[in-house]
Amino acid sequence: MQRVRYGIIGYGLFAEKTIAPAIKASENSELVAIQKRSKEAAQAKARELGIKHAFDSVEALVNHPDVDAVFIVSANSAHCPETLAAARARKHVLVEKPMAMSVEEAEQMIDACRSGGVKLMVGHMLRFSPLLTRMRDLMRSGALGTPVSARADFVYDASVSHRGWLYDRKVAGGGPIFDIGVHCLDSLRFVLDDEVQETSSLLAPEPTESRTESTATIQMRFSKGTLGSIFCSYAVPLRRTFIEIIGSEGAVSAFNFTLGGRTTPLSIVRGGAGQASDERVEQITIPNLYIEEVSHFSDCITNEREPLLSGENGLKNQVVLDVAMHRRRKS
Repeated sequence: MQRVRYGIIGYGLFAEKTIAPAIKASENSELVAIQKRSKEAAQAKARELGIKHAFDSVEALVNHPDVDAVFIVSANSAHCPETLAAARARKHVLVEKPMAMSVEEAEQMIDACRSGGVKLMVGHMLRFSPLLTRMRDLMRSGALGTPVSARADFVYDASVSHRGWLYDRKVAGGGPIFDIGVHCLDSLRFVLDDEVQETSSLLAPEPTESRTESTATIQMRFSKGTLGSIFCSYAVPLRRTFIEIIGSEGAVSAFNFTLGGRTTPLSIVRGGAGQASDERVEQITIPNLYIEEVSHFSDCITNEREPLLSGENGLKNQVVLDVAMHRRRKS
């Protein structure tokens, strides 16, 4: 089997624990290079993990002939310039969420990859979750009626994160809205098979030029009339995720919907005349979603297919993020 050869840009703890193992476990992918700010640290890590090439320069990595594609895991502010560098070098790009710092950057990334003739995919690994696919299928079938309300929550204690730039507006772009709210947003869009038409938000505290919010709520109206809400926060003592769609004839919901490599209960309730008439729980086995993500992108490269999570999809998320961060008004 042909393997796509990856270089990881921004190799840190997240890449080491999650992305590198996923590439190595993928049958159609191979990790051949890493980039860190320190050449010595990159070389030491490459020796430890048996990786062929180590760089302290993004330009050197993307221009190496052994690299077919890059997985960008850098701080948010680097996503756009590093994508542009990879596109110039004719290397395919899988970039972590959030795609960019702004709509303008996202558009630049799409244009550069199109001009360079390379594929661009945004790392929303939850699109590969059987749990979200089951929710989407239920809503498409009409089994729960017309969707009325869609909600997703994602909170955790940011003080335990190794990313010291999380609250830095110039590096992160946004706080939990950019970091975890975007996962909620993309998941709701996917499950509803619908797009956001109106957006408003409340941020606490209101971001400044230098510091992000720590807690936020986002309210949305989807094109088919469903009202949506997202709650995301760094200021809590635990990690908790929850997703729920309420339809005119029932509801479906799940806790811990963002976690892979486990079995997660999915609650399905049908009702009528003010009473629950049918309640059941389905146990959904979820694979390692990062392996699924990498394998999908490699397949798209090898077989000339369009990625499920295209740059255009990332742009749709970015439009909502920009409005939620009070950066622009939505027409």
